[in-house]
Amino acid sequence: MNSAETLHADDLALSDIWPEEGSSRIPSKVYTDPDVYRRELDRIFYGPHWCYVGLEAEVPEPGNFKRTSIGERSVIMVRNRKGEVNVLENRCAHRAMRFCQEKFGKVKTLVCPYHQWNYNYDGKLLGVPFQRGVKGNGGMPEDFKLDEHGLNRLKVATRGGVVFACFDHDVEALEDYIGPAVLPYFDRTFDGRKLVVQGYSRQRIPGNWKLMMENIKDPYHPGLLHTWFVTFGLWRADNESMLVLDEHGRNACMISKRSETIDLTITEGVTSFRKNMKLHDMSLLDIVQEPWWKGPTVAMTTIFPSIIFQQQVNSLSTRQIIPDGPNKFDFVWTHFGFEEDSQEMTDRRMHQANLFGPAGFVSADDGEVIEFSQEGLDQDPAFSTLCELDGTGVENTNHMVTETLIRGMYKYWRKVMGI
Repeated sequence: MNSAETLHADDLALSDIWPEEGSSRIPSKVYTDPDVYRRELDRIFYGPHWCYVGLEAEVPEPGNFKRTSIGERSVIMVRNRKGEVNVLENRCAHRAMRFCQEKFGKVKTLVCPYHQWNYNYDGKLLGVPFQRGVKGNGGMPEDFKLDEHGLNRLKVATRGGVVFACFDHDVEALEDYIGPAVLPYFDRTFDGRKLVVQGYSRQRIPGNWKLMMENIKDPYHPGLLHTWFVTFGLWRADNESMLVLDEHGRNACMISKRSETIDLTITEGVTSFRKNMKLHDMSLLDIVQEPWWKGPTVAMTTIFPSIIFQQQVNSLSTRQIIPDGPNKFDFVWTHFGFEEDSQEMTDRRMHQANLFGPAGFVSADDGEVIEFSQEGLDQDPAFSTLCELDGTGVENTNHMVTETLIRGMYKYWRKVMGI
C-alpha cells in the first residue's frame, strides 16, 4: 500500500468519529479515542504548529539547558556560544537513547552516557569513541561522517523572550501563526523587557489535553466555579470584557477588567458566591495597576496547541500543556516577572501566584473539574458535549456569556485533523 492509500485508509477509519457538521457538539471519542490522539500528535504537535518550549531567561548563558517535551517527544532548549537558543530532540543519533535526564543544568557538551557520543550546543556530532577502532580492530565504516549524524534540530522562533519550536521546518512565521488579532495581546506582556523566572509548579491532570485548552477559552465557568473570582470581583459575568479570535479560531484571548462593585443580581443563585467571605490576608487583593496593562486586569492568551499566557492581576505565568496519552497531560506553570520590577512588585507577583497553580485558591478547581469531565466522557462513547452558549457561530464578542472560543478551536481542529 502506498502512502496515499495509507492516508486514505486512515481517514476512513476515523470517519465516524464526528459525522455531524459544525463544532458545537463534540463527541466523546474526540477526547478518548487512541487513534484520534495519535493523529493529533502527528498533525498538530509534530506538524506545522509552533509549540512553546520556554523562556530565554531559563537558559541565560551558553551551555545552560532546559529539558521539556513537545507532544510526547523530549526536547532540549540550549543556548549556544553565539548566544542563540537552539531546540534539539533529546534522542541520541546512535541508538535513540533519551540521553538528557535533568530538567535544567549547564554542560560543556551534550554527551550520551550509553556510548558517549558527544554533541555541541547546535546538535553537531563532535566525536564518537573508537571511531577508528582499537589496535586496528573494529571502528566505524570509512565513509562515516560526523556531520551526517547530529541531533535532530527543530526550527526555533523567539519573540519578547519567549521560545517556540516546531518539528516542521516549513511552518509559517511565528507572527503569522499567532495572527494579527492576537499578537498585540502577546506583545502587551512580552514587549522586550527582560524576564525573570520566579518559580515553577507542576501537576499531572487525568484528562485529555484539549480540556485544558477549552478551560482557558471558556469565560462561562470562572464566575460560577471559582469562589475567589465571583466573591472578590476578579472575574464575573458582568465584568467589562472582550473575547478575540485569530482568523483560524485556534488562538484566542480573554480580556477582562475587575469589577469594583458587586451587582447582586449577577451573583443571585450562584452557589460559589460567598457574600460574607473575608480574608485574613488582604494583601492577596493588593492589586496595583501597571502602565503596560492599559486597562484590563486579566488577559488570558491561548496559543494552540500547547501554551496559555496568563496575566491575572499582578501574577504572571506561562502554563504549558504536555500530553501523555488521550486521558492525561502534564501541566507546567512558569511564574515570572520583569528585571525592572521593584522588590515590592516581585513580592506581590509571587504572593498572588498562590491564587493559581496546582494548589491555587482558584486553579485547583480547574484540575478537579477536568478530571471529572474525563470520567464522564470515558463512561459513554456515544455522548457529545454541548457547546452552544450564545449560539453555534464563531466570532469575537464583548461579553462572557458565550462558548465561541471553544467552537473556534474545534472548527480549526476538525480542519487540521481531517475529521
